[in-house]
Amino acid sequence: MMPAPAKPKIYHIVHVDKLAAIAADGFLFSDAIMAQHPPKGTVIGMNNIKARRMNELTLDSHPGLYVGQCVPFYFCPRSVMLYLIYRRNPELAYQGGQDPIVHLVADLNAVVTWAHANQRRWAFTLSNAGSYYFEDRCDLGQLSEINWNAVQTNRWSGSPTKEQKQAEFLLDRDFPRHLIEQIGAYNQATGLQAGQAIAGAAHRPTVNVLPAWYY
Repeated sequence: MMPAPAKPKIYHIVHVDKLAAIAADGFLFSDAIMAQHPPKGTVIGMNNIKARRMNELTLDSHPGLYVGQCVPFYFCPRSVMLYLIYRRNPELAYQGGQDPIVHLVADLNAVVTWAHANQRRWAFTLSNAGSYYFEDRCDLGQLSEINWNAVQTNRWSGSPTKEQKQAEFLLDRDFPRHLIEQIGAYNQATGLQAGQAIAGAAHRPTVNVLPAWYY
């Protein structure tokens, strides 16, 4: 079993047209908060799973906290969700493919340090937090319980690898933009669009074109 990385990174995917709103708001917001306001930019993801995460699925490590009240991150780029976007899965309302999708990257340890300083709840799951059977933890000493082989593999068909690859980090309510270290884009055109979207922001993460993070 692969050990936990010393400095894990976490990855959130959004449509590039949402970056301007994130820069203006100063935060990435949870689905629960976004449901109360008109969306700014293109929404990706499966609506039925978003609803389940907001109304049915709670965390054992923080009783009463719904998954949908948290901002979710994966522990890897090239996620299973991105593959569904790439394949234009018919269950997705969004059918625009992977080209305009960007990865927002943060450092796990820095985020947890910020969360503790700001009394913000956080957790990580050992598998897909949209399922009914995930386990969650809120102790970094338990990161080794994540199946890091599954997280890092590009060959993830079938269970349990597919579910374990979708392990998530969850931060209650919203995620401050200043913790985003890097933006990864599929191609130069999307990278330029990302750079333009954050050009006037006080915090401007590095934008890199990283096709290896895509399908």
